[in-house]
Amino acid sequence: MFNQMRDDINSVFDRDPAARSTLEVLVCYPGLHAVWLHRIAHWFWRQELFFLGRFVSQFSRFVTGIEIHPGAKIGKRFFIDHGMGVVIGETAEIGDDVTIYHGVTLGGVTWDKVKRHPTLEDKVVIGSGAKVLGPFTVGRGARIGSNSVVVKEVPPNATVVGIPGKIVLAPEAAKEGRPDLEHGKMPDPSATAIACLFDQLKGLEQKYDSLQKDHEALKKQLVDASSKS
Repeated sequence: MFNQMRDDINSVFDRDPAARSTLEVLVCYPGLHAVWLHRIAHWFWRQELFFLGRFVSQFSRFVTGIEIHPGAKIGKRFFIDHGMGVVIGETAEIGDDVTIYHGVTLGGVTWDKVKRHPTLEDKVVIGSGAKVLGPFTVGRGARIGSNSVVVKEVPPNATVVGIPGKIVLAPEAAKEGRPDLEHGKMPDPSATAIACLFDQLKGLEQKYDSLQKDHEALKKQLVDASSKS
């Protein structure tokens, strides 16, 4: 247990350059508190002490602003940065070394008592405000941009942005190592599509100008031929 807690603290230093000391991390990081309280709530849940599990979860929500259902399964070194407004549903499953930011929702899309929340494999990163909705898998090392809405499976190492989420960086183009969090450098699928439309429009204008010139030349030839006759 203590080894796991030490790993959790070290994961904060690894992924938040603002962390200054162990005392600061222990006292001032609600994401860490929420994960530790969730482990207690999840233990109660597995013992079928459902009320106690929900009570600890509700207490955690009150003091951290992060709502994690006690039934959710969370792996090692899970890091919630800032944390406020995070919601993780009952059947969500989270692998090791996953990072999510504030305002993220791992939600369901049905009221049926089935697997209805997403599965995040190891080393997934989800930007602030993103919504991942449904019982599908987000592959290992995938990145989801801020405020995206993802409703279908994401391949490993892919980068997804937009509403609905679209793959803007293919898995084979991803680099190993620390994730790139600079959203300004991500491709913009909407801007790319608009640029393509402008290129097509420019091409049509050039063709129209060419046809117009040919028409004027032909018209002039006909007028000259008519005057000579």
